[in-house]
Amino acid sequence: MPSGPLMIIGGAEDKVRKPTILKHFVALSGGPDARIAVIPTASSLGREVVDVYDALFSKFGAARVDAVRPESREQAHDPALVKALDEATGIFMTGGNQLKLSSIICGTPVGDAILRAHDRGAVVAGTSAGASIQSSHMVAFGVGGATPKQRMTQVAAGLGLVDSTVIDQHFDQRNRYGRLLMIVSQSPQLLGIGVDEDTCGLVEDVDGDMVMRVLGKGAVTIFDGARMTSNAYEAKRSSPLLASGVIFHVLPEGAVFNLSTRTLVPQEPVVAGEDAEELAEATRDLRQLVRDIAAADAAPAAIRRRLALRRTRSTPPTTPDQGDPS
Repeated sequence: MPSGPLMIIGGAEDKVRKPTILKHFVALSGGPDARIAVIPTASSLGREVVDVYDALFSKFGAARVDAVRPESREQAHDPALVKALDEATGIFMTGGNQLKLSSIICGTPVGDAILRAHDRGAVVAGTSAGASIQSSHMVAFGVGGATPKQRMTQVAAGLGLVDSTVIDQHFDQRNRYGRLLMIVSQSPQLLGIGVDEDTCGLVEDVDGDMVMRVLGKGAVTIFDGARMTSNAYEAKRSSPLLASGVIFHVLPEGAVFNLSTRTLVPQEPVVAGEDAEELAEATRDLRQLVRDIAAADAAPAAIRRRLALRRTRSTPPTTPDQGDPS
């Protein structure tokens, strides 16, 4: 059985005007049959953060929303919390402090229940901190900036739902290019994934490969350092790093990327509505032209006049302007 979808959300997802990402999460979780477990451990807010997502997911049609909030590793052994995750069709991890989230749930029965849910086909989603923890290696904390510098960030272990990766969030909005590239420079085998706000990388199992489709208004940025040259092993504290030969991808909405093969998946071109109508009309005219030529009942000049006359008759007359003649 293929593993369930992963939704890696860059934070600040739209909850009011165009909540496309959250609606998609509920739909993937089963729609009216969805049983969703919200894990707000990373958040410094109280019950209100659960109430917000409870109201949203219920509004979008979910049958049930449960809070699973361990606040210590001891609480992460609670059988009641594990049971809620084992029964969930969708798991949603909120934003906040990702180091707190990982230090409490990774390697505990609650963390194991998340992995089991993914393996049995449930949707696992996370925003901000809940996105970072899905990778094998996680940004624990660090400063922003465009230039990678030695020791500008720290790394901790994530849940490993997306293997051989490191995920960062609020990526463009908080200028986190440098810190993600620093990690890739130190560990070139990792694929660096930066997700913008109100943007989601939807990862699904396609014939054994992990394939990501981008949703939302921003982009997903990928650093592939498999063949890069770096001086990270000898650079001094806080000095800029050499990072040469990195393959750089910026993926807007609709782009599809194979994380297993590290390649862009070609997509069929999308034709706009107006262009499609013009193309259809041209196709009809061409077919008629072929029929007329095949019938050999007119010269090419006569056929062109006939087509022009047909278009004139099919165009509705314009209404004279009834306003001020001046």
